[in-house]
Amino acid sequence: MAGRPVTGRPIALLSAEYPPQPGGVGDYTACLAAALVATGRTVAVITSARPAGAEATPPGVTVYRVVRDWGWGAWSDVARVLRRVQPAVACIQYQTGAYRLHGAINLLPWRLRGAGPAWVTTYHDLREPYLFPKAGPLRHWANRALMASSQAVIVTNPQDEAALPTTIRPRAVGIPIGVNIVPAPPPGWDRAATRAAYGAGPATTLIAYFGFFNSSKGLDTLLTALAQLRQAGDYRLLLVGGGTGAGDPTDAATWAALQAQISALGLGAAVQRAGYGPPAAVSAALLSADVAALPFRDGASLRRGSLLATLAHGLPLVTTQPAPTPPTATAWPALIAGHNTLLVPPADPAALAAALAQLAVDAALRSRLAAGAQALAAQFAWPAIAARHLALFARIAAQT
Repeated sequence: MAGRPVTGRPIALLSAEYPPQPGGVGDYTACLAAALVATGRTVAVITSARPAGAEATPPGVTVYRVVRDWGWGAWSDVARVLRRVQPAVACIQYQTGAYRLHGAINLLPWRLRGAGPAWVTTYHDLREPYLFPKAGPLRHWANRALMASSQAVIVTNPQDEAALPTTIRPRAVGIPIGVNIVPAPPPGWDRAATRAAYGAGPATTLIAYFGFFNSSKGLDTLLTALAQLRQAGDYRLLLVGGGTGAGDPTDAATWAALQAQISALGLGAAVQRAGYGPPAAVSAALLSADVAALPFRDGASLRRGSLLATLAHGLPLVTTQPAPTPPTATAWPALIAGHNTLLVPPADPAALAAALAQLAVDAALRSRLAAGAQALAAQFAWPAIAARHLALFARIAAQT
């Protein structure tokens, strides 16, 4: 069968979330689409029907907000767009929480096999879908089914690469995610004025946390550490982004528990929310902080867009020790303690507080970590990421 060239035919990106809906996978998809059209390709984004989109998209990107629900009905919604667009490749941006833990997306390439496009799946993590109570091994099978029906699989970090089944690894490619929020505050932005609005004066150490209020993010650990820090100085916490993720129904309960913890610790005046907003507003909030803390319960990972954003903004960062890099993994950029970050154990408020206190008093350390953070973030440039995607798409389209 003759190969189907990518050049001249659209590329389809499927994502359950897309701006203005909040979410790291949606932000990633928007950035990838923009980077692909910058090479001269056209991109069709297939996403959820709500919320209605008023976002600006670059020429060459068409957003189809057609999927009413990511259950079984999504198959026909996606199929209609694919018949209209006729892409050479369709790339699923997979994170099961974004698809409400439903298994329909896992069977989509199988259901639409045949005359459709070549399928690629980017695994933003390897979390399994819920499916139904007591699904047990079927949840594992659902992830394997999506991998097996994709012509290629993209993983975004060495831990996920090593965790892939051996039968899938020959079709797997490692491509890191890019920086979704770059340092670009609004015109006329004033750092001192922004800090003052958050109750931070010149002597305040303002700590930024960036991300959803998800139980895996360790924000409860950070609140306990903040209470300890405030016994010795003027420390405040700025929650940047925040809110509950569209894809995880447990986030609302997590935020309720965090609010109760804030009240119990007497931190009401010390915790401020910047909220979710456009990239310029998020950038301004991050640039207003002195340091950042991201105490992930499962360890830091370069698949976390929030982590990459803090690095790109040159924020001296305290985060949790990553899972060990497997010896079989290919070369990946790395977090290096004392060079581009400080690393502490997960769920250890005392260690987190000690690291933040050290940063508050050591200007030379802050400067070194800031420079190292920006150097690491520079390795996640979107033009290079787009080029690696296009090379993969061209290869599998030629084989289809």
